[in-house]
Amino acid sequence: MPLDPSLQSRIESLIEADRVVLFMKGTRMQPMCGFSATTVSMLDSLVSDYTTFNVLEDQRIRDGIKEFSEWPTIPQLYIDREFVGGCDIVKQMFNSGELHEALGLEAPDRTPPAISISDAAADLIRRAREGNPGQAVHLSIDGRWQHAFNLAPVQGHEIRAEDKGVEILFDIASAPKAKNLAIDIEETMQGTAFKIDNPNAPPPVKQITPAELAAAMAARGEGLELVDTRTSEEREQAKIEPSTLLDRETMQSLSALPKDSYLVFYCHTGVRSQSVAEHFRAEGFVNVHNLSGGIDAWSREVDTNLPRY
Repeated sequence: MPLDPSLQSRIESLIEADRVVLFMKGTRMQPMCGFSATTVSMLDSLVSDYTTFNVLEDQRIRDGIKEFSEWPTIPQLYIDREFVGGCDIVKQMFNSGELHEALGLEAPDRTPPAISISDAAADLIRRAREGNPGQAVHLSIDGRWQHAFNLAPVQGHEIRAEDKGVEILFDIASAPKAKNLAIDIEETMQGTAFKIDNPNAPPPVKQITPAELAAAMAARGEGLELVDTRTSEEREQAKIEPSTLLDRETMQSLSALPKDSYLVFYCHTGVRSQSVAEHFRAEGFVNVHNLSGGIDAWSREVDTNLPRY
């Protein structure tokens, strides 16, 4: 059945709104499926500004974009109004360097990272490979700096790093994050596990209480960036002053700040803002805070005149 003309026109206008447009489940700050999160992570590592559309908020677009592109799954990426593909294709293009080319960027750096592997960890890796012939050891580092080992065949696009005669394969996104990474082992409640020390990982997001935020605002003044991650409708009901609503313009201005800037994010109860804070941590910011309990806690503990909802 042909796509409804009005729906087709709307989809075309969305695609034409920006050079890079991603139809996804959730938002750039809060992806609602693993495939969308993976695609966002790849795009974030290459470009600072692009448009996303949350198909979970519009069933007509969710169904219509599949007919429009003749592609059955979400997410879907468009560059220069041309359909690129879904998560798997974008991932292949990312690792091959084709995505960089499509975005007008330089070819990715394939310099192997210098890594160190302890004798005990090297022995554990060798034994794992002996029990899985034909499999290579892959180590991925995601946007939140979580490390994951995997035994899988060689795909051909990996970057190879070696120590103690043991080879570790990294994808394009993980390799730059692995410089001077150290791999050891440790004993846990679940048994022997790898212990990874990554000097590149920014400090974790810090939880800040309403009282601590009030003190920091009084002490730092304009040296503190307080960002509201809620909707504009929620902000009309109550807001902490001075704060800035997180929109596209705010995203761009925050991204341009020095990486040691004092950033504090808040929402209603502290859940949504945690995801946004993690995004900026992944971007390399080292002084990122999340307001524990959100504006609801602030209205109970600091400003009791602020309306609660």
